[in-house]
Amino acid sequence: MAKKTRRRSEKAGLPPGTLMHTGERPPEATVITVFEYGPDFYEERKPVRLEECFKPQPLQTVRWINIDGLADISVIEGIGRQFGVYPLILEDILSTGQRPKCDDSTSHLFVVFRMLQYMDATETIQSEQVSILLGPGYVVSFQESVGDVFDPIREQIRTGRGRVRNTKADYLVYRLMDAVVDGYFLILEKLGERVEALEQEVIKEPSEETLNRIYALKRELIYLRKSVWPLREVISQIEKTASPLITDTTEPYFRDVYDHTIQVMDSVDTFRDTVSGLLDIYLTSISNRLNAIMKVLTIITTIFIPLSFIASIYGMNFRYMPELEWRWGYPTVLGAMGTIFLGMLYFFKKNKWL
Repeated sequence: MAKKTRRRSEKAGLPPGTLMHTGERPPEATVITVFEYGPDFYEERKPVRLEECFKPQPLQTVRWINIDGLADISVIEGIGRQFGVYPLILEDILSTGQRPKCDDSTSHLFVVFRMLQYMDATETIQSEQVSILLGPGYVVSFQESVGDVFDPIREQIRTGRGRVRNTKADYLVYRLMDAVVDGYFLILEKLGERVEALEQEVIKEPSEETLNRIYALKRELIYLRKSVWPLREVISQIEKTASPLITDTTEPYFRDVYDHTIQVMDSVDTFRDTVSGLLDIYLTSISNRLNAIMKVLTIITTIFIPLSFIASIYGMNFRYMPELEWRWGYPTVLGAMGTIFLGMLYFFKKNKWL
């Protein structure tokens, strides 16, 4: 049976540091993967027990413990005991609605941010919290479920390509954050395609479904902005921190990620302005269509007003009306009505009202 989600309101009244998973998604089964690597060394394993992650580590190597799924709280507690992590940080790992943040202590650096992936089938953005614990020679990452954007990094560790295996643990943290930010650009490409399609639709054939899609796109952009804006502050804090865990050689890379977040923010703001403009164009298009319909109805009504006037006169039940006895009265009245009709059409055409 699937486990139910818990919201933060259920923790009201509990002592600070109480470990309980809260979030919009039910916790998935915990899967642990360990990468150990160095310039001439690489090992990958999936231990059954958490204690197997803490065996003696070779010198000059980096240990990356990746934890997918937060159902097993004992694993989170074991990580905290092993690396001396404060209970409040462990609580933040399990509270998956956290705002992106950075916590710098003497023994480790803790970072929380949002990993976003675009779902083509539903045209929605799927969000997942990623928590990273950086210490001397190790990185521990926590994810809500299996599946992420880190596969290229894992492949580089396995094959020895790139710089990952020749650098320290802080460079791995940079690569993880950079992969997440690169995922934001992929989302922007998808959203940009939707914006272009909506622009064409709003101009040609706007409908009520178009309005719904505009509002849905606007919500996605707002959510993307809420995820990127605080991440920019987190990266800026990491860049400026005096932590010995961040080496001088890695700081320029974090500045590069910071620049990427600025680009994402600029693109999101541009799309938001464009979508707001689309909403104005939609309302204007609907108003113009209504005005065109009212124009046609007004012209029809205007043409038939004198015709109805003439017809109403001869619809009166007066006995003494000389035209009623006239042989050519009926054709004459019809001819007059036709002449008035054609004359009004010519007048409207001449003034370009038709």
